[in-house]
Amino acid sequence: MKPLRVAFIAVAALWISGGASAGEQSVTLEVGNLFCATCPYIVEQALADVPGVASAQVSYQEKTAVVTFDDETTTVAALTAATAAYGFPSRLAESR
Repeated sequence: MKPLRVAFIAVAALWISGGASAGEQSVTLEVGNLFCATCPYIVEQALADVPGVASAQVSYQEKTAVVTFDDETTTVAALTAATAAYGFPSRLAESR
């Protein structure tokens, strides 16, 4: 009975934590149409509105956005769609 109890506890812990594959992921997006100092704020807000996004930091100088998100809740495609909807097309530059 003891091995069964240990197995049950392990499964319960995985279920409570959201599963073994759930996790936070960070990506860097190349962002187009960043022409003014206000643009990064707009892109950050567009990304923040995507469910699962924990943070978004946009660099006007680098023309990039570093986005941290829950990969069980959203995808890179959803992130790029969100920026494009506001007139800032983006694409994956780097995944960490």
